[in-house]
Amino acid sequence: MHISCIIVEDEPLALERTRSYVLRLPYLNLAATFDNGIDAMLYLRANKVDLIFLDINMGEFSGIQLLETTTTASQVIITTAYNEYALKGFELNVTDYLMKPYTFERFIQAVDKVQDKLQRKEGPEKKFIFIKTEYRLEKLLLSELVYIEGMRDYRRIHTAGKKIMTLKTFKDLEQEIPQNIMCRVHKSFMVALDKIDSVERDRIRIKELIIPISETYKKNFFALIDQSAK
Repeated sequence: MHISCIIVEDEPLALERTRSYVLRLPYLNLAATFDNGIDAMLYLRANKVDLIFLDINMGEFSGIQLLETTTTASQVIITTAYNEYALKGFELNVTDYLMKPYTFERFIQAVDKVQDKLQRKEGPEKKFIFIKTEYRLEKLLLSELVYIEGMRDYRRIHTAGKKIMTLKTFKDLEQEIPQNIMCRVHKSFMVALDKIDSVERDRIRIKELIIPISETYKKNFFALIDQSAK
């Protein structure tokens, strides 16, 4: 699932932190950033987004004022250093409330709540995808995915019963397969979380197969593992 989002934040360092977190999750599409509520309000009147990361204290026009004066169906995650706005935020039906400075793991938890709400709106959870291989479209049940490996220009998809070669990129596959089912752990590998037998140091074991976890994807992978264990 793709989630389009904007960031409304007047502190440059806080904006860059949130932006960096957004860019680390392939299913988040950052449409725009704003350093004030007025420009964000005008943008939302002309554009639809799934999610708003919203700071509260922004000079003359606060995040609360933005929510009170803008009619939007977007999910909202408040980002602030002040906890006194929590009650007001939830009165305005925000999805989550992140206290600065928040960790990437806490950020993922908030985005997961948004994803859950959007999936419930869309309807039943995705059960399968179609992958182009050679001259046909092959149906793949997401429950049967085991891992995907990169092989130069191709990706080899391993399922419980077959192997498929495709020219789809890892980025394409990350966008089609929900991250709570399968996630990237290395530049050359994606793994199905429910097929993992064990994780030791920076290595994943699936039966006799050992898959490395690279530093680039390490934090996101372990955050997903922690979330699935709750």
